[in-house]
Amino acid sequence: MQIHGLIHTFPKYVKQFVAAFVIVLSIGYFTGLQFVRQTDSDHPAGIEENYLGNEEQEDVSVFKFKKGEREMLVILHTHVLSISFIFFLLGGLIAITSLPARLKAFLMIEPFISIVLTFGGIYLMWTGILWMKWVVMISGILMTLVFVFGAAAVLWQLGKPDNN
Repeated sequence: MQIHGLIHTFPKYVKQFVAAFVIVLSIGYFTGLQFVRQTDSDHPAGIEENYLGNEEQEDVSVFKFKKGEREMLVILHTHVLSISFIFFLLGGLIAITSLPARLKAFLMIEPFISIVLTFGGIYLMWTGILWMKWVVMISGILMTLVFVFGAAAVLWQLGKPDNN
């Protein structure tokens, strides 16, 4: 079965459906990023503080306490599952574009590596391996860049005519 460029052959209403999905998916993704920003988890010290607390620091405006094991498992479980579905669906759409095969493979596979590094890194940081905050930050940034590029590529490909 030939899937390369299949997105270009979709009827207009299917292209509109896919575009609406990618736009709403992007709104949801960026709302989640805004929440990360609100919790000050968009920089290494904030990532550490969000999961390990700040009750030992002086002069803090908002006290944060170390998350318990149950809370950590819930956070990791829900995020790994939900973000995996986001990238599975987006990856399926990327697969049917006419992008170069190597670029498609990268955009489809890399997010799953970043998911493991980001959320595995959060857990390892929580257990006391503090340098993992850098892995969390870098993999989270890469995951977001891949999302932006992948979603934009799908929307751009929806506008290209079928050349068959």
